[in-house]
Amino acid sequence: MTIHDRRYLDLYRAALSGRLSRRDVLRRATALGLSMPAVAALLAACGGGGGDEATATMSGGTGTTPTTAATPAESPAASPTTAPSASPSGSPTGGATYTLETPPEVFNADAASQYSGQTITYYGDTVGIGGELDQQLARAFTEATGININIVPKPQSSTENYATYLRLFQAQSPDMDVMMIDVIWPGAFAQHLLDLTDAFREEAALHYETIIQNNTVDGVLVAMPWFADFGMLYYRTDLLEKYGFSNPPETWDELEEMARAIVEGEQASNPNFGGFVFQGNAYEGLTCNALEWLASTGGGTLMDEEGNVTIDNPEAIAMLNRVRGWIGTICPRGVTSYQEEDSRNVFQGGNAAFLRNWPYVYALATGEDSPIAGNVGVAPLPAAEGFDHVGTVGGWQLAVSRYSQVPEAAIEFVRYMTSPQVQSYRAQVGSFVPTIPSVAEEAAVLEKMPFLEPMQDVVRVTRPSTQTGERYNQVSTAFFQGVNAILNGQDAEQVVPQTAQQMQRAAG
Repeated sequence: MTIHDRRYLDLYRAALSGRLSRRDVLRRATALGLSMPAVAALLAACGGGGGDEATATMSGGTGTTPTTAATPAESPAASPTTAPSASPSGSPTGGATYTLETPPEVFNADAASQYSGQTITYYGDTVGIGGELDQQLARAFTEATGININIVPKPQSSTENYATYLRLFQAQSPDMDVMMIDVIWPGAFAQHLLDLTDAFREEAALHYETIIQNNTVDGVLVAMPWFADFGMLYYRTDLLEKYGFSNPPETWDELEEMARAIVEGEQASNPNFGGFVFQGNAYEGLTCNALEWLASTGGGTLMDEEGNVTIDNPEAIAMLNRVRGWIGTICPRGVTSYQEEDSRNVFQGGNAAFLRNWPYVYALATGEDSPIAGNVGVAPLPAAEGFDHVGTVGGWQLAVSRYSQVPEAAIEFVRYMTSPQVQSYRAQVGSFVPTIPSVAEEAAVLEKMPFLEPMQDVVRVTRPSTQTGERYNQVSTAFFQGVNAILNGQDAEQVVPQTAQQMQRAAG
């Protein structure tokens, strides 16, 4: 038996919940014939003392004292800070390590194989290495179960992605079975998604409670967490050293100063060099970027808890005009059309000193084939003096369409894809942030994602999807169109009041 076996997972959940004593866990683990690392992981999940039970009784043991599991963090923001040396970890994966070509075994193959021969259409990832990971995981799932996976690359732009799903749902199309959905979409799409409450009752308990709550609409779980996201700053360590800067920028003033000095120096040999790149195109990504600009400078978070739009204030206007001034100076003019991969390619190609993006960039920018490998640092996004560093909360879930004709097979595919094993694989190979605390604490995950620790004190800011519900997309569209107009030269003094009115009307 392996740690991928359902019996192991059941025992792990019982240990984690405290329903079993350490002695009972040890007795059951021995009966199942588990390896020493797997048993140590179970005992770590139990927490508390009495670790001598393991070293005294397990055959083949080496006397390794199990590591006590860290208290599960309440959100991905706080998760990466504990017990980096834990090995084996308290995760159901037992601290396994993975490469791109060696995805986890399909632990639910027996249950899924009864649907062998069916075909699932999956709207999968298209950003960074996500598509390659999808291919590897789908291949492993098909080989183990006989279920075919037809991967359809979803649109890279979240805005286009939303529109595509909406058309399929409105037509009640059976042409989409499993799909990635943004963390802000469960409320908008709930009526079109399969109720996963009973199918994933046990698995849901492994994830951060806040994300499960986000994915639960009117008491119904409509999506399973897949990975978390937050905005952060990438920088070139070699260029900071070359131009005499000892640390990354703490404030927007410092970022401007550093970017200007580096651009002036580097453009002598590279006219295309830019200081700072981000996602400035008119789409959802710009909403995320602009929210960070405003929240980090006293300009608010777009909307208050009562649903009143708050962007028409002096601080927000000043910051948006400030960013407008970056275009063509410390930022390339093309940044107003950049999405995630555009900005990553500029930075990774050696043509920018600073980049705002999501965690997935880390694995690519530091990879062996990256032109800037060895010269990449990560830091919280800058803030105004006296204000907190912030990062917009992102992340993606997996859901099953209510109109799927193969819902049982689709559920088993989602069960595999959102499992601790796959979350660990995606974290180690693609630096996708886990939504399962015990996976986020694995030594192998922390080794591949050292950037998590400096992010622990960053304040996570959320887009107003709770206040706006099904109207969020219209509200966000009004906002990012207004901001994009400012970046392209219009005065925020003129644009912001009009944009605020449009957002308020869209919110209803």
